[in-house]
Amino acid sequence: MFNKYGKIRLLVQFLAFLVILVNPFLIFYWHFDFVQGWYQSLGVGNLWFVSPLEGLESILVSKTIYLPLLIGMLIPILVALFLGRVFCGWICPINFLCELEDRFLRLWGVKKRRDLIRLPRATLWFALVGDITLAMILGAPLFVFLSPPGLVGREIMMAVFFHTLALEGVVIIGVLVLNLFTRRFFCRYFCPLGGLLAFLGQRRRLRVVQEKEKCQRCGLCVRACPLGLSPQEGESQSSYCWNCGECIDSCRFESLSFQWVQGSGGAKR
Repeated sequence: MFNKYGKIRLLVQFLAFLVILVNPFLIFYWHFDFVQGWYQSLGVGNLWFVSPLEGLESILVSKTIYLPLLIGMLIPILVALFLGRVFCGWICPINFLCELEDRFLRLWGVKKRRDLIRLPRATLWFALVGDITLAMILGAPLFVFLSPPGLVGREIMMAVFFHTLALEGVVIIGVLVLNLFTRRFFCRYFCPLGGLLAFLGQRRRLRVVQEKEKCQRCGLCVRACPLGLSPQEGESQSSYCWNCGECIDSCRFESLSFQWVQGSGGAKR
């Protein structure tokens, strides 16, 4: 079981990244447009998936309720309601790049260090409220233009179609550099999309559940968590957890596991 979810997660992230990596080449060179866009707004045939935050910003800024937009937001919202922040942990292209960064650092002999910069976890909520408020003040969906997950897909599209990169792509570099000081710094504290998905997933059904009688309080799960949570203290039950499974992989005593729960109550046996 050791590192089981880590391997599966990396494969899922790779396949998800492959969608936005290969798609521009298929459109540009072979005019195959069955899949269009990236994870801010992704069209697959007649299906349209829209990031809940980008959709919400568009509605608030335009003051118009567009039914196809609401339908496009529906599946991502349902996923967050039942599974929590799984997009962040399993699909987000920024997290995939961060995973690769972690692995390259280990190959180069760089040992995992303590987080050098720690902020209150509630910073994530301020980032969400601030992003929405600023978008309404400016009259423009801010996160649509500066979303690091969206920028990855946009930069790939720019490179393929226009053979250049946009200046805002430096945001991606900034996110990766911050990882050198605190693991998943942006994801922990400043990603408004992560904040909205965390809000939607407060009563998620899939959670990392601890069997307290098996826990030896060795702290391995705490060191493994990319978000700095303490699963041995029950923090995997919080809305901040993105169900990545790293804590489960790290636990040598099998005290942690994914389980379906009833509402906000205990695990379903």
